[in-house]
Amino acid sequence: MTTSSTRVLVATAVPAERDAVARAFPRRPVEALLPGALLHRVPDGPDLLAAGVGPARAAASVAAALTAAALDGAPYTLVVSAGIAGGFLPGAPVGSLVVADEITAADLGAETADGFLPVTELGFGTVTHRPPGDLVRRAAAAAGARTGAVLTVSTVTGTAAGAAALRARHPEALAEAMEGFGVAEAAVALHGTPVMEIRAISNPVGPRDRAAWRIGEALAALAEGFGKLAPVLTSWKTA
Repeated sequence: MTTSSTRVLVATAVPAERDAVARAFPRRPVEALLPGALLHRVPDGPDLLAAGVGPARAAASVAAALTAAALDGAPYTLVVSAGIAGGFLPGAPVGSLVVADEITAADLGAETADGFLPVTELGFGTVTHRPPGDLVRRAAAAAGARTGAVLTVSTVTGTAAGAAALRARHPEALAEAMEGFGVAEAAVALHGTPVMEIRAISNPVGPRDRAAWRIGEALAALAEGFGKLAPVLTSWKTA
């Protein structure tokens, strides 16, 4: 998405999520093959990237796209991690939208006899990126979304005990996904580019029950949400 001051890259995990975002815009995207990344460029809209599943693949793909844009003399000014996610009940029911006010790597650290220690408590690294507060507020208001922490995990939670343990460590969490922290590391830590994360809830976090997943409903919510968000993303400017 490009104006005189705004160029947006939207990174999803898989093509189905990318295509859901594309449906929010009236013009069809055009493919652009870059070294290490295949972009779908929406005319008068954002560049879309199916970056891959998991934080490592997402970080690598987004870093490649950001580097290519910088070398081309047209760097991105905002990166959006988007897709479907598990939601923590009752705060984020199926079909709702969540805009992250923090993007946290929930399992980056060490297990000890006394419990989990995040990598920051081991004396190095970071586990949290915070999107710009004004952008979070404007995006949530435009899309009718809830705001809270979105956790990034390498292993999706599949038990009630696992969900309870995550909520105990992160009581502010609304959703769980697999790419946001990797996208944020590539954008913020490597390129100094602001990042935000938007998730549509397809299932509750907890016992794995594929029959309860509502992926189609979540993808539809993602498309509708981006339709409402477009003016916010277009008009937002870095300080």
